[in-house]
Amino acid sequence: MAVPFLKWAGGKRQLLPQIRRCTPTRFSAYAEPFLGSGAVFFDLVRRGQLPGVPVRLSDTNADLIGTYEALRDDVDAVIRRLERLAEGHARDAARHYYDVRDEQFNRLRAGVDPAQVRSQTARLELAASFIYLNGTCFNGLFRTNARGAFNTPLGRYARPRICDAGNLRAVARVLQHPQVTLAVADYGDVATWLPEGGFVYFDPPYAPLSRTAHFRAYTAAGFSDAEQARLRDLAMALAARQVHVLLSNSVSPLTRRLYEAPDVRGVGLRACRVPARRAISTDVHGRVGVTELLVTTLRRRRRVT
Repeated sequence: MAVPFLKWAGGKRQLLPQIRRCTPTRFSAYAEPFLGSGAVFFDLVRRGQLPGVPVRLSDTNADLIGTYEALRDDVDAVIRRLERLAEGHARDAARHYYDVRDEQFNRLRAGVDPAQVRSQTARLELAASFIYLNGTCFNGLFRTNARGAFNTPLGRYARPRICDAGNLRAVARVLQHPQVTLAVADYGDVATWLPEGGFVYFDPPYAPLSRTAHFRAYTAAGFSDAEQARLRDLAMALAARQVHVLLSNSVSPLTRRLYEAPDVRGVGLRACRVPARRAISTDVHGRVGVTELLVTTLRRRRRVT
C-alpha cells in the first residue's frame, strides 16, 4: 500500500486521526491544492475512499509536481537514478549532498521555467535529485532563497533511506489511475473544478505565530497575509456552493480573525482547535505539543482509526 514518499514541512501524518474525523464519508470529487507529501491523499487511498472519484492534486511548486509526474511516467528510471545517488551518499555524504544540490539540482533548474516541459532525461534527473535531497536535507525542508535556488543544508542522519523502491512503485500505481490528475496550479483553480458535493483539503503554509517565528519560503514568492485572506474567502465561497471544505492552519492572531468570525460560520464553516506536534525543529527531542486549527464544513465525528 502506497504511503507518502517525501518528508514535508507541516506534513499531516501526525494529524491524520483528527483529519479523519472531519472527512466526509462520500464525495463526488477530491482536490488537494497544497499537495506537499500528500499525506491526506494517500490516507484516503489506503482507506478506500477514492474509487470512482475524480482527483486533482496540485501545487505551485513545479519541482514537487514534476517529481510526482516522473514517478507516474517512469518509476523504474527514477529508482535507478536514486540507487546511484544512494551509493554516492554512502561514500561521502557531505560532499555528495552539496554536489547534487548545487551542481545537479540547482544547475538543472537555473534559467529554466520549471513549469515548462523539459527533456525526459532532465525530468528524471530532477525527480531523483529532489527525492534524494528531501530524504537527506535538514528535516526534509524544501526552502529556496530569493533567487529561487534550493538552499537547505545537509541533515544529520546516520543511515537515511534514500530509495524505497517498493513504495515508489506503489505510489506510481496510484498516480497512474486515469482519474488522478496532477497540475502545477494556484490553489484558486479548484473553484472551477470542484462540483457540488466535492471535497477539498487545504494545507497552506501556516500563518506565523508571531512576527519572528514563522516560515514561508516554500517557494520564492512566499505566502503572505493577503494570500491567507484570499484562501479564507475561497473556502467560504466553496462552502456556500455545498462543497465539503477542510482546512488546517496555525492558531494565530491572523487565523483567529479570519476563521472565527460570524460571517464564516454563516456559510457553515466551523473552526476547532486540535492538539498536534510541530515537524520542524532544530532538536527533535525538544519538540513540544502545540494547538492547530482545523476549519471544516462538517461536524467532527467520533474518533476513527
